[in-house]
Amino acid sequence: MVQKILIVDDDPAQRRLLESVVGTQGYVTETAQDGRAALDYLRGPKGADVDLVLLDLVMPGMNGMAVLAEIKPERPGLPVIVLTAHGSVTTVVEAMRAGANDFIVKPASPERLQVSIENCLKLNRLSGEVERLKRRASNTLGFNDLIARSLPMRQVLKLAERAAKSSIPVLIDGESGVGKEVIARAIQGSSDRAGKPFVTVNCGAIPENLVESILFGHEKGAFTGATDRHTGKFEEANGGTLFLDEIGELRLDMQVKLLRALQESEIDRVGGTKPIKVDVRIISATNRDLAQLVAEGKFREDLYYRLNVFPLTIPPLRERAEDIPDLIEHFISRFAVEEGKKVRGITPEAMEMLTAFRWPGNVRQLENAVFRAVVLSESTMLGVDDFPQIASAQRTSVPSGAAELSGDGPVAERVVTVRPSDTVMAVDNEGHVRQLDQVEADMIDYAIRRYGGHMSEVARRLGIGRSTLYRKVRDYGLESRESA
Repeated sequence: MVQKILIVDDDPAQRRLLESVVGTQGYVTETAQDGRAALDYLRGPKGADVDLVLLDLVMPGMNGMAVLAEIKPERPGLPVIVLTAHGSVTTVVEAMRAGANDFIVKPASPERLQVSIENCLKLNRLSGEVERLKRRASNTLGFNDLIARSLPMRQVLKLAERAAKSSIPVLIDGESGVGKEVIARAIQGSSDRAGKPFVTVNCGAIPENLVESILFGHEKGAFTGATDRHTGKFEEANGGTLFLDEIGELRLDMQVKLLRALQESEIDRVGGTKPIKVDVRIISATNRDLAQLVAEGKFREDLYYRLNVFPLTIPPLRERAEDIPDLIEHFISRFAVEEGKKVRGITPEAMEMLTAFRWPGNVRQLENAVFRAVVLSESTMLGVDDFPQIASAQRTSVPSGAAELSGDGPVAERVVTVRPSDTVMAVDNEGHVRQLDQVEADMIDYAIRRYGGHMSEVARRLGIGRSTLYRKVRDYGLESRESA
């Protein structure tokens, strides 16, 4: 997503000059004619989208220093570059003490301005990522650190916040890669166990002969090769949270011992002679249907009910497409900092392509795709060509022969011939006006068939966004018509 810069200057000529220079560098610009207008904009509905402020220091009424004094307490992380024709040392020191990130003497050269903007934005991204990593490392990651613009994810987080207020066992269900561990960490970081140990166990990755030892530990000499006492994951998580990922892969004999540990809040080390009390909150996760496994005799029913006290289901990424742009922006910022790249955003065409993709690997697949694109890109903006695998998958998803006219021409010309009887009717057989949702469903169905299943073109012709189109396709049960 292109970053937005607010230009604050009382001189119209200077505003136009700065707007032109900053715009040619690839940023979106907004302008304010004085300090009060700048504050009103930043406090308004669009203010949260501002990534940096170019602030004239000398203005009538509210000057730059006064603006800084009000901005910094409200938006301490917002970078501010001060511009003034009076570059005395005293003025520079005062501005920097007030919270300015850089100081430029007018007239500023485009090169100097570009370097300052890039450095401030990069430093801001780096600071944000460092803070997030610190919270993750200290087990204090909270729900505010998660990206959840879509309604399905907001509902999930609302439930998760309620779960965080107690030590109730939580079972997180969802496809692989949707972010189950991230949700578990946020529950921990928002509970009274924040800052305490958060221990992760992948139950599907433990060798069968080591499951008991890894979970509960063992004493020296308990078996061949046990040369020292080993502390198990339950003891490591004592006082905190134990996250049991892929719990459905745990073998049946270990399910019995896990159930006892949960019921009695105590464990037995392999080779030990007395039980050990533990205080552990259990959050488990699975991408399998545990109820079906219970019915098949592959998962203990009593353990299932013990774990499934507070169920949370995370929707796949294709059902929360509204989160994709924010996730892409986050990943670009993160990987650009980590890899030392100058990538600042993504083109609208590439964003549309990624938003429309189905993402069978969910957030993990999206993260890896952006990582690869950032590493290989030679530009400041990621384009369609930076995602060759996604673009190829999108092209091959359009059925061959679907377009009957101008097959090699633009998408808009590749329409499918439909019969007149396929057109949308406004009245039913009895002459009454049909319900609006019925007409809308028929219109979408008609458009999908007319444009050969090319969803970008369907959305453009209907005048709606692709995420809205996909939602309506699901709501009206038209998935079988979709081809792209």
